[in-house]
Amino acid sequence: MSAPPVLTSIADGIGTITLNRPQARNALSQDMRPALAAAVTQMRDDAGVHAVILTGAGGAFCSGGDISAMLDTSRTGLAFRKGMRELHQWFPELVNMEKPVIAAVDGPAFGAGLSLALAADFIVATRRARFCAVFGRIGLVPDLGALHLLPRIVGLQKAKELVFTARTVEVEEAKQLGMVYDIVEDGTALTQAAQALARRFGDASTAAIGMAKTIMNQSFESDARTLAEMESYAQAMARGSDYHHDAIRRFKAKEPLRFDWDRQ
Repeated sequence: MSAPPVLTSIADGIGTITLNRPQARNALSQDMRPALAAAVTQMRDDAGVHAVILTGAGGAFCSGGDISAMLDTSRTGLAFRKGMRELHQWFPELVNMEKPVIAAVDGPAFGAGLSLALAADFIVATRRARFCAVFGRIGLVPDLGALHLLPRIVGLQKAKELVFTARTVEVEEAKQLGMVYDIVEDGTALTQAAQALARRFGDASTAAIGMAKTIMNQSFESDARTLAEMESYAQAMARGSDYHHDAIRRFKAKEPLRFDWDRQ
């Protein structure tokens, strides 16, 4: 019996999604896609999960699309379009999940793997991590949301350079570009660093973070008036939450707040 292409686990409020095709450097196969969609839905809907880690097995994050599937010349353009549309049914749920999402990247994050990494709020990477919008090497355009995400993270001109050249970005440059949040030495440290970052959100208001994330994810496409309306509704919801009421009580009583990043 073959191993499942995607593994999920939940412990202490942290959900972990692991791409599990190490023999193919976790290339995004046809059977991995619905499994990944199900994993994203599971983490989104579990109220006990306050942060999510997305990673890959066997020293690779994700090498991109499955080249063996690309060799199938019998599929029509309409069939390819259908497959891409199916990807975009669940990928926005990952990008907009109202919980902190951390990509733990070891080895290559190429092609669609780059897109998956950029979908996270934070990328923690080993020194072996490499990033590449590799599509141009085989005459394709970036997909799985890369054309939307990459310019917003590194800027339009730099995104054009990375897409047009399809060159590899080493981890130090990726950090300078704002893609990578933190660099660690190896895979063991990567797991520990990703879990430590996820745990730091354990006492935060997941609802407040989620609403702020949803609004910020629309900030490049929305005008100031629209964002102000979204902010007003979100703040009204947050002000009525039990979490906020408890924080105000703690403040008045001179008790430590549940969530204080600087003092953690």
